[in-house]
Amino acid sequence: MPQTCPMAIHENLLGGPPPTHLPDDPGPRELLAGGTSPADVAAKYPTSSLAWARLADEAFERGSVVESYAYARTGYHRGLDSLRRSGWKGHGPVPWEHEPNRGFLRALHALARAAQAIGEKEEYERCSQFLKDSSPEAAEVLG
Repeated sequence: MPQTCPMAIHENLLGGPPPTHLPDDPGPRELLAGGTSPADVAAKYPTSSLAWARLADEAFERGSVVESYAYARTGYHRGLDSLRRSGWKGHGPVPWEHEPNRGFLRALHALARAAQAIGEKEEYERCSQFLKDSSPEAAEVLG
């Protein structure tokens, strides 16, 4: 008996783009976990959003907000480049559960935080919403 409503098994029922999963690059993550300074990791792996996000966090913690903003913006743009190379079209999920996505999401969070600290209200709101839209879990975890 023929089906009257065939449905593809992999169809996205919500109609949105599929989640983007960045390729794994364990080098920077392992160096950071082993205690290598984020500055040394960023110098060795300049495309690592995670290294730039960690630099942004360190700068913010010591009160160097403009420096934090610059590091976060670098990590954010490096992450956008990686997302685009991975097929991302400017919107859609970037899941926190996929560990290689965390560098970008952390840089995006750091950029929102630094933008708020320097009074860039529109950028703060844009980046905060972008983080929530990309990964509600990341927005919750990162605060």
